[in-house]
Amino acid sequence: MNKKILKIVITGGPCGGKSTAMSRMQSHFTELGYRILFVSETATELIKGGVSPWTCGTNKDYQLCQIQLQRAKERVFEQAAASMPEEKILIVCDRGAIDSKAYMEAEDFYSVLKTIGTTEIELRDSYDAVFHLVTAAKGAKQFYTTANNSARTETPEQAARIDDKIIAAWTGHPHMRVIDNVGDFDTKMKKLLHEISVFLGEPEPYEVERKFLIEYPDIALLQSLENCQRVEIIQTYLTSKDGEEVRVRQRGCDGSYIYFKTIKRRISGLKCVEIEDRLSKDEYLALLMSADTSKRQIRKDRYCLTYRNQYFEIDVYPFWTDKAIAEIELSNETDPIFFPDYIKVIKEVTEDLSYKNSALAKEKV
Repeated sequence: MNKKILKIVITGGPCGGKSTAMSRMQSHFTELGYRILFVSETATELIKGGVSPWTCGTNKDYQLCQIQLQRAKERVFEQAAASMPEEKILIVCDRGAIDSKAYMEAEDFYSVLKTIGTTEIELRDSYDAVFHLVTAAKGAKQFYTTANNSARTETPEQAARIDDKIIAAWTGHPHMRVIDNVGDFDTKMKKLLHEISVFLGEPEPYEVERKFLIEYPDIALLQSLENCQRVEIIQTYLTSKDGEEVRVRQRGCDGSYIYFKTIKRRISGLKCVEIEDRLSKDEYLALLMSADTSKRQIRKDRYCLTYRNQYFEIDVYPFWTDKAIAEIELSNETDPIFFPDYIKVIKEVTEDLSYKNSALAKEKV
């Protein structure tokens, strides 16, 4: 068995349940054979140590310190994980570097990225998955408190706004899930553990995906939304055995990209087994030599959209001018879906093979 080291983020607005989540994750995933490593919340460490937005010269100065320390801690944990004998290691970050974006003006954020020599995509997508716990100030206001963390001082209204900003900051990540306050707190924790288990492929790496044909969206509107991010995707299908689909994907924007290899096998109409590995650029380029020459490369703009704690992916293809595809991954096949009014659904095409990317790759332009 190959060594498996994954790094995920548990984030969310103030009083979302992160502390309890960390405790439950420790016991749950240890029982599944994982070594769990926790990267503590950097902001709390700094503020308790006297380094804060109000003690530094400016908030920008402080956020630069926070992001640099966050990245340094993660590198140490990754180095330590690589030396450990366990085959399954999960690094859990109590918030990630991109959280800082929610507390900064956009101009300052991009200035900080330039200072440390990275891009938003490189920073955001350096994590394998992101799980956002919605603040109790949204949907469970009677339980909202800051008493458990002296570094937090937000009112419920401020907490709700910060929650929105954090969701917007992470929108665009390939594996993001928002855990809401529907039901009681125990239900919320169980949903989080379930979502992480699905991501890890425990007990099996499956996903529940629904796909809809929609009218061509208002691109200008999507680009104006705080909770929407555009991603450029180039998808190439490789030669594979019957019943299996193998593809490589370049994903990013404005010259900053990450690369993936995905093996997918459908086991029912809505459910499929999916195994995904991150690639280096050189590995990606080498695999392109195994491209299935009977299929064209698929290029598309993907608009990642968070709405009512759901995560939509809207794919806009250059060869369509009147329609597009909207996808959503669910925890269960029966989960309800709520579309924003600016997304006009024509019909569901989840089980219509002609709308699969692999089928579109066979069509002549």
